[in-house]
Amino acid sequence: MYGRWETGAKIDVAQRLMGQMLDSLQDIQAAGNFQLALRVYGHQKPVPPQDCSDTRLEVPFGKGNIYKIKRVLKSITPRGTTPIAGSLMKAANDFTPCEDCRNIIILITDGVEACDGDPCIVSKRLQKEGIVLKPFVIGIGLDEDFKSSFECVGTYFDAADENTFKNVLGVVISQALDNTTAQINLLDIHGKPTETDVPVLLYDHTSGKIKENIIHTLNYKGLPDTLVLDPLIVYDMVVHTIPPVRVDSIVIHSGAHTHIGASTPQGELVLKASPRIAKNIACIIKPQNQETILHVQDFGTSQSYLSGTYDLEILTLPRIIQKGIHIKASASTTIAVPPPGMVTIQTGVSGYGAVFVQRETGYEWVVDLSESSERQVFQLQPGQYKVVFRSKFAQETGYSKNKEFRVSPGSSTIVKIN
Repeated sequence: MYGRWETGAKIDVAQRLMGQMLDSLQDIQAAGNFQLALRVYGHQKPVPPQDCSDTRLEVPFGKGNIYKIKRVLKSITPRGTTPIAGSLMKAANDFTPCEDCRNIIILITDGVEACDGDPCIVSKRLQKEGIVLKPFVIGIGLDEDFKSSFECVGTYFDAADENTFKNVLGVVISQALDNTTAQINLLDIHGKPTETDVPVLLYDHTSGKIKENIIHTLNYKGLPDTLVLDPLIVYDMVVHTIPPVRVDSIVIHSGAHTHIGASTPQGELVLKASPRIAKNIACIIKPQNQETILHVQDFGTSQSYLSGTYDLEILTLPRIIQKGIHIKASASTTIAVPPPGMVTIQTGVSGYGAVFVQRETGYEWVVDLSESSERQVFQLQPGQYKVVFRSKFAQETGYSKNKEFRVSPGSSTIVKIN
């Protein structure tokens, strides 16, 4: 820091320019919820010997402390080593607890890590834990060989001369303080941003913490509504269509309006219920040839899905499997089931039994009879059936009884087992 720039020693120029920068923040600090602190390293003990604990919070966070920071800055004399990793670790505890604060570190250095710590690992850890956003690093006259060592610590700026340092300070402060605008374009089958009215969650890519929860909206002009986002955060986005669409590592450009796109062409699946159905029937929706359950939709409702091909499992008795149902973008696909028949099974005595439906390959189990009831009613899909039953008082297999019956759409059938 004792090297020279145009108008004096680097330390003197840096102190003067930082003082001017602090003066420019007076009104901002007075008007808003904005606080500063000052941590300094390598200023308490001379080298040799090397003291890697030489880092100190000189001015804690607080309102109206700019004058104190300026006064302390003027009194600082570089004397010791460069414990960057240790200082970053200590800085994590400098911030006052806050749920929704933007904690930002601006590291100004003319040297690289001189102790055993790894600033890259510490910085990534602090970001991963959501303690700080990605730091800013201003290198004062660093050799080209050393610059790359800071790129993993944070957003690096090289201040090779006095004028550059002044400009970099302005850029860093502007980016640290300013949010910027963005819009989320949910694209239809034609690549137009017309899809809307779905939940969208935005996460901090580094920490994984959720930052925004919104229902996507088109404004009065029919365009995606404008959001205000933090340009210091790299975002991951999940659009909660069915199935959801994910876009990772979204960079927001400071001072520019950022367009965030996701392909979400949707169509409607309409499940048409028969008026003869006495209770709601649910339908399990899965991706084609997969076992993942995307959604359970009731008959008598409509639901949007991404355009694509799905398998449906309709929870009638017996279940109906429909494979390869294609849902087209900006269109409706209607699925209906035949009206069931009402079947009353009278056993005259409690016991054990089950209902089977006839298939091409044989009989398939449909439902068990209740052990404690002598009369049971089922809504069954049209088809050929068989009921098998044995009284709980019968102690021999030979007392098992079976009876075949047929169910027609909308019919009422009484099956008596004597």
